Amino acid sequence: MCLVVLYCLLWSFHASAGYFPRACVSSRNLMEKECCPPWSGDGSPCGHLSGRGSCQDILLSNAPLGPQYPFRGVDDRESWPSVFYNRTCQCSDNFMGFDCRNCRFGFWGPNCTERRLLVRRNIFDLSVPEKDKFLAYLTLAKHTISPDYVIPTGTYGQMNNGSRPMFSDINIYDLFVWMHYYVSRDTLLGGSEIWSNIDFAHEAPGFLPWHRLFLLLWEKEIQRLTGDENFTIPYWDWRDADDCDICTDEYMGGHHPENPNLLSPGSFFSSWQIICSRMEEYNSHQALCNGTPEGPLLRNPGNHDKTRTPRLPSSADVEFCLSLTHYESDSMDKAANFSFRNTLEGFASPLTGIADDSQSSMHNALHIFMNGTMSQVQGSANDPIFLLHHAFVDSIFEQWLRRYRPLQEVYPEANAPIGHNRESYMVPFIPLYRNGDFFISSRELGYDYSYLQDSDPDSFQDYIKSYLEQASQIWQWLLGAAVLGAVLTAVLGGLTSLLCRGRRKQLPEEKQPLLMEKEDYHSLLSQSHL
Repeated sequence: MCLVVLYCLLWSFHASAGYFPRACVSSRNLMEKECCPPWSGDGSPCGHLSGRGSCQDILLSNAPLGPQYPFRGVDDRESWPSVFYNRTCQCSDNFMGFDCRNCRFGFWGPNCTERRLLVRRNIFDLSVPEKDKFLAYLTLAKHTISPDYVIPTGTYGQMNNGSRPMFSDINIYDLFVWMHYYVSRDTLLGGSEIWSNIDFAHEAPGFLPWHRLFLLLWEKEIQRLTGDENFTIPYWDWRDADDCDICTDEYMGGHHPENPNLLSPGSFFSSWQIICSRMEEYNSHQALCNGTPEGPLLRNPGNHDKTRTPRLPSSADVEFCLSLTHYESDSMDKAANFSFRNTLEGFASPLTGIADDSQSSMHNALHIFMNGTMSQVQGSANDPIFLLHHAFVDSIFEQWLRRYRPLQEVYPEANAPIGHNRESYMVPFIPLYRNGDFFISSRELGYDYSYLQDSDPDSFQDYIKSYLEQASQIWQWLLGAAVLGAVLTAVLGGLTSLLCRGRRKQLPEEKQPLLMEKEDYHSLLSQSHL
């Protein structure tokens, strides 16, 4: 009952999410290939009168791609987003968004100058009201049409090169489902021909940065939708699990008593309809998913192909992944050996790091284990467990980043599969984000994980970071004060020396101890570190 009351209270809020801005889908926008809407604050494109941003040409990377995709000019996602737009808003300072209305990740306030660090927590650590609020937020997103974004229901060619726009409304939750479908769908080659060996978010280096951005955008949309600026996605720690312990009516939904493939009638999600799950139908009609409901959410955890996925990942599997020092290797796809990314994604063994087509482990294992909607790549985001699962995968990525502190150059600049090079823009996001932009610590993006905070040796460094940033803004004054202090000290020292010269006596040579006491050593060491 409390969930219903909370849901009704939230219904008065409205928000938006991503990735064909409604303001940019007219025939004029598409034919002029420009997406630079006015910011409502001053009415100028990209808020340029207020210094928020400006309309600029898109600069595409010309780095060579891997050989996995042999075509050019047949897929709308190639050289994203140039098929649709070649001019978009370039935001300044800490502003972000298709019209520069929002703040960059990790920044808040009317001028986007305030830094905040939010913490993602284990779903089992949430109080009952917190957990119920999360479930209500999910349903609110499922029932709120995005006022700012729409999805294309046809390719650019089917739109007659933009002169006949084909777009449809969609709710906020399903918008993100559609995005995950669109980024991983097959290439339509005409007639009955398709090319399936393509994916702009999986099986290559961009897997972890893409899903990191996906979760951040979803999180931000829920914050705007509900007005809850402290909302974060909870995670499910599935290490060493024997079964799906979140698959109960109290959490993400239990078994239906008569059909084990359906959710229990008492589940919050039993009435949900899924979208973008009929890949063969879309391919045969050379059509895109248009967001039409396609049936109930399916899930039957544990009743999967155990020869392919004999168990859920263990703590030892995670530790082995973290021991791999190379982010990417070899062909930079699902055949890569000793690749942290490929092992965590689940195409390489978490025992050896060797690619293995016959097994699905780590991240992939959870999808296969759910044995339903989650097990199909394109439609997997229909199941809200997707969010909890990928939040934990992202936390493992974060552990690796903190352990090895890689430079951005570690992320491949060239020869990765299409869409996965460091400077490639991620499909299908507008505004634009590059893969390499999210190959950084989560704390730089404004969030952390509760279980990583206590064991983090850099927590003190983060604590004083804000003070160091303030000091950097007034360093000229600090330097001037130091110089003035040095001059005054020298003058006073000289006067003292003159006054005392006549009375000075010869003192015995000062002796220094060869060894310091333990307490003195630690004191000195801590001062040195500081």
